[in-house]
Amino acid sequence: MYAYIKGIVADRNDQQIVIENNGIGYLINCPLGISAEIGGLGDEVIVYLYQSVKEDDISLYGFKSRDQKEMFLKLITVSGIGPKVAHSICASLSAEQIAAAVMSGNIALLTGVKGLGKKTAERIILELKDKLKNQLSSASQVTSMPVAASTAPAGDSGVMQDAVGALIVLGYKDQEAAEAVASAYEEGIGLEDLIRKSLKLASGKKFS
Repeated sequence: MYAYIKGIVADRNDQQIVIENNGIGYLINCPLGISAEIGGLGDEVIVYLYQSVKEDDISLYGFKSRDQKEMFLKLITVSGIGPKVAHSICASLSAEQIAAAVMSGNIALLTGVKGLGKKTAERIILELKDKLKNQLSSASQVTSMPVAASTAPAGDSGVMQDAVGALIVLGYKDQEAAEAVASAYEEGIGLEDLIRKSLKLASGKKFS
């Protein structure tokens, strides 16, 4: 399994890029919604990878960040969501937008993705929320929600709890998610912005 590749963007089209590394060109599925943020032709870049292996096909899918890849990995656990659909969602929406949509039940945001219907959007929200609940209920000490809520003014604890849940959906442990949200919180901040700020703090600690 590949984690990432570092190399030069040698070629690109609307759906794929070629990364040259040590004289080998790696063909990676990477639509413009993602590749445009990775870099341009001739740039040295890092592309995070997922390798899909089927009986008749082996493909690489590229991502601009670990959090984007983590969201992709969550999406492909949803019944009926394969790598191509999950990749399309990640190319259209940021990881924090998807996480916020899941936590707030924002079906309209997900159905804004081309080809994604209402029933599929509802299934994504339902199944990812269920996975979150299972993760929290199986933890030996679930401290994330109380920690986050305790630092918020009355009325804002729900936003913080949803942000903590969003980070957990993205693969962060409950305690590190709560600490990042508590540090990132400021009065009046919206859910998506809070998730974005929290991710910056949490990712720095997770991968340092």
